[in-house]
Order: sequence, then C-alpha cells, then structure tokens
Amino acid sequence: MAFIDFHFSSSVIGKQTAAYVLTPDSGKGPFPVFYLLHGLTDDHTIWLRRTRLESYVAGLPLIVVMPDGHRSFYTTAENGPDFATHMGVELPEKIESTFHARTNGKARCIGGLSMGGYGALRVALGHPGRFVSATSHSGALEADHGKRLFGPLYEKARVFGEYRPNSGHNLLNLAKLARKNNLLPKIRIDCGVDDFLIGENRNYHAALNKAKIPHEYEEFPGVHNWDYWDLHIREAIEFHAKALGIKRQG
Repeated sequence: MAFIDFHFSSSVIGKQTAAYVLTPDSGKGPFPVFYLLHGLTDDHTIWLRRTRLESYVAGLPLIVVMPDGHRSFYTTAENGPDFATHMGVELPEKIESTFHARTNGKARCIGGLSMGGYGALRVALGHPGRFVSATSHSGALEADHGKRLFGPLYEKARVFGEYRPNSGHNLLNLAKLARKNNLLPKIRIDCGVDDFLIGENRNYHAALNKAKIPHEYEEFPGVHNWDYWDLHIREAIEFHAKALGIKRQG
C-alpha cells in the first residue's frame, strides 16, 4: 500500500483538515473507498498507529481513508459545524477528485469505533444511497439520547441539542427513513461483552430487530480498547469487501 498524508481546506466545516490515505500499490483502478472513523479522544492518525490495518487490507483493490472527525460525532451539530455533510458528501468528492477512486454509492463503505461507530452509521444512514455498507465497533449508538456523557454537558448540548426521536441524530429514525426509501446500506455492529457501551449496542440491535431492519450483530469477549478493535476490524474489512464485490489479490 502507498501512504498519503492528505490535507485540504473544507468549506463545509470552515477549516483546514486532514486524512491519512492508503492506496493499493497494484491492480487496476478506479478503486472503491473505505472511510474509517476514529473515536472521541483520537484523530486521523490513530488507526495506523494502534492497529495492523495496513497489513489487513494488503492485496485488496481498496482505498482506505481515515479522516479527522475532531469531537464532532460526525453529525450536523445543533450549534456548530456540519460534519455529516463534510463526511458524507464533501470528503468523498475531495477523495474522488484527487485519487483514482470510483464515484458512486456502490463503491463507498464506512466504519468506525466508539464515536466513529456512531458516526459511520450516522453518515451512511443520513446519506441514503451514498454508501453500500456501514460497520460499527463498540459504537456510542445512543450518543444523542443515552445516559452516558461524552465530554462536558455543554459539548453534548452543542452537538445534539435537545433529544428528538425523529431528529437527524437518531440512528433508529435514520435507519427507518433509509429503508422507507429502499436505500438501506448493509449494516454490521459488534461490541465487547465487557465494554461500557454494550448496553447501547444491545438496545440498538433490539430496536433494529423490532423495526425489522436487516443487519448483522455480534458480541465478542473484550472491552473498549485497541486489542479488541485491532482484532475485529478484520471482520469489518471482509464484510465491506463482500458488499463492494471485491476480492483479495495474490
């Protein structure tokens, strides 16, 4: 894989921002793209620093983009930047105009951990038809209304505002809307059984089942740490590869 430290100016969030990008060093493009999101306290460098991601995607005809999501939850803040549009529309347009990438919704997938697990579903479900699949590891899936606070109370209010079950922050509402429009991406969710967010994941899994929204859900031994994510990102990669219709080469 070739590595690029990609910097660009975002008109949507109004600042310079960055992403790490891995591109295949063999095969004939244009290639599909996997957008991989970080958690609340990290940045775009973390997936390559804490996992063997580069070796896990070796041989796949796949571009991997790891953007900086700051502390945004990758949503449209009630009183702040519109990271949902930045991640769901602007960033893919930047990547597809810069790299040898395919340019349709069947060639994009997205995943992430913790805040990024929520974010991957928020972006994919909030932009129906733009992503073929979405994965969440240890996701903060009730970030808009759960009892767990992520950072100061004022920060949650700035991002999510008052809870509204039919808002653009609510993952169940977004899933129902995407299904209604027949544009539901393939969904996979996993979480460690001893993770402090296991309750949010079980709740969302049960809500999807009740709404008859298709998805994969698995629980594994583990907690909210990089040992868990380094292990289970491999299953997410295979899930996305199947959804994209690509196979490992060599």
